[in-house]
Amino acid sequence: MPLTLTSSAFADNGFFPAQFTCDGENVSPPLSWSELPEGTAELVLLLEDLDGPGGPQVYWVLYGLDPASGGLEAGKVPEGAVGGKNDYGRTDWAGPCPPAGRAHRFAFTLLALSEPSGLAEGASPRNDLPYALSGKVLAQAQLSAKYARQR
Repeated sequence: MPLTLTSSAFADNGFFPAQFTCDGENVSPPLSWSELPEGTAELVLLLEDLDGPGGPQVYWVLYGLDPASGGLEAGKVPEGAVGGKNDYGRTDWAGPCPPAGRAHRFAFTLLALSEPSGLAEGASPRNDLPYALSGKVLAQAQLSAKYARQR
């Protein structure tokens, strides 16, 4: 079986519940992973707005996730994990917050690494991540959801 990423809060390709967005509590949703490849040493997680102005925008990135943890609780970052710098200069959760009107597509990407990335808090997913992951990605999984703001 391939690496899987799921959430108890929404279905793949469904809609993001407002509580996890800038219109609600703005906390990260619960996520679960399974079927990790043998030899997975670290997990990396990204959330991107695929319909951002000018192309995909990174909303959230976590490095150093323990493969044995099985997932993330809503609003929590597990011990040992560190936040990378998103496209807004933040290292914490930045929930979906597209302009009002049209729904944007958001994608969580989970990467299973064969060895630790070595990335520190504040590392850039655009500048640092490609080099840190080179030759280390064993598998990846995606979980997608849409969100449209009403205001």
